[in-house]
Amino acid sequence: LYRFFSLYNKGYNGKKVGVNMDKQLEEKLPLSAKGVWRIYSFIQIAVLTTIYLILLYILKDSFVPLYIKIGVGLVLAIYFIVIVLVTPNLRWDILSYEVRDQEIEIQTGLFIVKRTIIPIIRVQHVDVMQGPLIKKKNLANIDITTAATTHTIPLLDSKDADELRLKISELARMAKEDV
Repeated sequence: LYRFFSLYNKGYNGKKVGVNMDKQLEEKLPLSAKGVWRIYSFIQIAVLTTIYLILLYILKDSFVPLYIKIGVGLVLAIYFIVIVLVTPNLRWDILSYEVRDQEIEIQTGLFIVKRTIIPIIRVQHVDVMQGPLIKKKNLANIDITTAATTHTIPLLDSKDADELRLKISELARMAKEDV
């Protein structure tokens, strides 16, 4: 077990390996990504508030005390502040990516930050996807598919997403030719 961890920390060639979580990755998402996340969160809050108001109307003559109704409303208000105003800023600060000649590194998460390294040689195909809302904001998601899973870089400018798709595809093609 000790040998495994010493090899992990130093690698097979003696160089230190692993992910430096303090180092910020090169590429950030555009600021308009925050607006899209806010809209998605606002829609979620609107649905929850509608359900809450319908339940209040149904239960208006019931035995549910007023302080519980007010308490649930306050919880929804706090949830609104956190999910619509705070969370998009945190997500934007954390989410970043970097495309190198041999690998793609993506940092995601909110409370638990996760860094994923995708070897270029493992890339099978790259898709650019747009839903109606992100298309209106001129943004796009990039899906990078390997044999194991699909990784997403969300909410890039459409032009940047197309250029990045072409770059990753070219790097993957070159890596497969080298093998």
